[in-house]
Amino acid sequence: MALCSFSLQIPLLSIQSRRRQPLPITLSQNKISRSFQFTSPSRPISPFRTLTCFSQRQPTEKFERLFSNLNQATLKREPGSLSSGIFLVAGTTVGAGILAIPAVTQEAGFLPSAITCVICWIYMVVTGLLIAEVNVNTMCELGSGGVSLVSMAMRTLGKIGIQIACLSYISIHYALLVAYVARSSDILTNFLGIPLWESATLFSMVLGGICYFGSQRFIGAINGFLVFGIIISFTALVGVTSGNLQWNTLLQGNFEAVPSSIPIIVLSFVYQNVVPVLCTNLEGDLSKVRTAIVLGTAIPLLLFLFWDAVILGTISNLGSDSYKITDPLELLRSGNGIVGPIIEVFSFLAIATSYIGFVLGLSDFLADLLKLPSGQSKPLPYLLTLFPPLVLSLLDPEIFFKALDFAGTYGVLVLFGILPAAMAWSDRFNDSTQPPKLPLLVPGGRFTLSIVIGGAGYVILSEILKNLGNP
Repeated sequence: MALCSFSLQIPLLSIQSRRRQPLPITLSQNKISRSFQFTSPSRPISPFRTLTCFSQRQPTEKFERLFSNLNQATLKREPGSLSSGIFLVAGTTVGAGILAIPAVTQEAGFLPSAITCVICWIYMVVTGLLIAEVNVNTMCELGSGGVSLVSMAMRTLGKIGIQIACLSYISIHYALLVAYVARSSDILTNFLGIPLWESATLFSMVLGGICYFGSQRFIGAINGFLVFGIIISFTALVGVTSGNLQWNTLLQGNFEAVPSSIPIIVLSFVYQNVVPVLCTNLEGDLSKVRTAIVLGTAIPLLLFLFWDAVILGTISNLGSDSYKITDPLELLRSGNGIVGPIIEVFSFLAIATSYIGFVLGLSDFLADLLKLPSGQSKPLPYLLTLFPPLVLSLLDPEIFFKALDFAGTYGVLVLFGILPAAMAWSDRFNDSTQPPKLPLLVPGGRFTLSIVIGGAGYVILSEILKNLGNP
């Protein structure tokens, strides 16, 4: 079939609020017709971009961004920077999961766990790109920025998708925020000598206040500072412990013990909750979004590998049954006076960066669930985000590992494994809707999506059977 070619001039969107009256624009050529709903800006539109389409089956769209982020007061464009996006993803990824990696990989050893880390990283990058792809397509169809998983699931999977997304998303985020507050309050209590409830409240209020009152650039700067501190403290830790590193220990491994470590390792690479925020901050620029996700997760991957090597390579006979301990970090803290404070600083900074990302993601999700206008800071979503984890962490201070295990085993693999692939499947291959088709971020079609769904389903089923066999 011969290709029909035509060029369309489409205005760049200026998005201020999700609730403004949409302006329908219909583009047609011969029998090819597609409707876009764009938000009508309250100021003169930005310069036109050119959109070129080739046939109904293979539309190709060339653009730099989908819309412009405007300051509510000055009505000036405030584009999110790529570096801020990378730091946001990296900071969210480097969280409490990295602290649990040595404990769950000690039986398997470094070499098998390193291979598992790389595979899990590739898997989580793919699912994050799938979420970004569906998110930007949803913004195109709705003509609105700030689209969360609720709107994405409703558009692609209907009411069942919303129920699964809401239940998984809220349970994961609250479980992880509880773990973050519990561990950070323990660190602050040991450092400042204040009661546990005061340190937990101080941590929640300070970082929660930064998320609520801070601008995109300020939060990005804070994340950059924290990530820089993580790198510095990690470098110091490697320098102090490298003299005791036993290289022959790193080459030993037990691949049969790998499956039990997968849920925690997958949990360690969770960042997908901030992908909707990332897409909005970067104004739907798919190239920048892809770069931020790949580089933002590559930094934690290197940290995870070095971290695991340092911990497992420093403690001899760690993998033997007679020497297996609950938390290898505790042994390092007690065995070397210098290592202990460095581990505490690294742990606190890692938790702080991830806490910021999860607060932003959950508050944005709750705002969308409550139908609050985007682009406006409302206190209710932040109060619902900050206070329940604070209360639960105080009720059970030893909840850290239990919360991580629950979130990693079931919630993460459903919400950030099966659900992104299912939404992308519906978005790509459902003929009932015809949204603006943007370039695919993940190649492979149905085969790739089937692998993503099947891999997560296999791990979940294995864990369920394991728990049933060992109640």
